[in-house]
Amino acid sequence: MPRIQWRQADGQLIACKEKIKMLQENLDEFNVMMRDLFDDALIMGCDEQQIRDILHQAIDQLSNPYQNQ
Repeated sequence: MPRIQWRQADGQLIACKEKIKMLQENLDEFNVMMRDLFDDALIMGCDEQQIRDILHQAIDQLSNPYQNQ
């Protein structure tokens, strides 16, 4: 996955190298965890589309706890 240009809500780029590094590390860890879950579910015989749907639902259910700040 190519490196992401992280943006603020107003569209401006996040310029702080430490913030970018932390966000990328978090994304890398998330991808490893998601890959492990996906592979394990396939090995256990789960339906591929169901796994994908569940992962999409998990993301869709996230809420922004900082929305009113």
